[in-house]
Amino acid sequence: MIEPQAVHGTTVAALIASGASALTAAGVAFGHGTSNAHDEATWLVLWRLGIPLDSDLDEAVLADQAVDAAGQAGVAALFEERIRTRKPAAYLTREAWLQGVPFYVDERAIVPRSFIAEILADGSIDDWLSDKTHDVLDLCTGNGSLACLAAMAYPDVQVTGADLSTDALAVARINVDRHELGQRVQLIESDGMANTPGPWDLILCNPPYVNANSMSALPAEYQAEPVLALAGGVDGMDFIKQLLSDAPSRMREHAILILEIGNEREYFEAAFPRLPVFWLDTSSGDEQVLLITREALVRQALADL
Repeated sequence: MIEPQAVHGTTVAALIASGASALTAAGVAFGHGTSNAHDEATWLVLWRLGIPLDSDLDEAVLADQAVDAAGQAGVAALFEERIRTRKPAAYLTREAWLQGVPFYVDERAIVPRSFIAEILADGSIDDWLSDKTHDVLDLCTGNGSLACLAAMAYPDVQVTGADLSTDALAVARINVDRHELGQRVQLIESDGMANTPGPWDLILCNPPYVNANSMSALPAEYQAEPVLALAGGVDGMDFIKQLLSDAPSRMREHAILILEIGNEREYFEAAFPRLPVFWLDTSSGDEQVLLITREALVRQALADL
């Protein structure tokens, strides 16, 4: 355990520096809202001390703010828990942020980090939508964050968040209520698209897509998440194959599907070599999220006959 007296200094900045060093030395894995030790240490310190996460740490007043013994002890205990349990920080703070919006999360749902959130925020798919876009499906909704963000981005649509996991849906309900979206976001249990007849104008899906080899090598932080939300079979495409088969009959004529596949582009293209798609730019490049039209899916189905 990181004992309070071992922390060098008593300021916010010192606690962040000490925490980052401890995380680095322990070899924890990142990727659940942060990508490096400094950012994660900042998150944990500010959260434990009750300082707003959007505070400007460049301001010397905050960075040099003294932390009393109780505060130091609380911070030390939080870092010790992060290192000992290898749980993602979001499970410890019970909160994750997407596009500046806070969402509740716990071990019942995957930590939200989908790049589809960026797509919703930057308007990059708006040209594919119209005033006829009314019904949106967020499939594999998890904690409901994308469903909520879609409702926020498009005030005139109705959103349905669907998931096989009733535990995840319970977490999603917390977020729908927290953001007062109950009139526009409904949540349903569904195995894939089995209980989502539509028709849909826009489908968002961040499905389980991790291939078997990658699943076996996941760091402990990812193993702390529900396997149901991650594992996609041998090539990661099990869920996606069924989705692309089911989707066309549940989509309106000009509907589109926004699909996240992580680092599985090679497997995706091997599984669907003749399917025309549009790769969308995100902060992680243009190989994580793709757009598929209903027309393309219908043509694919006809070609496979």
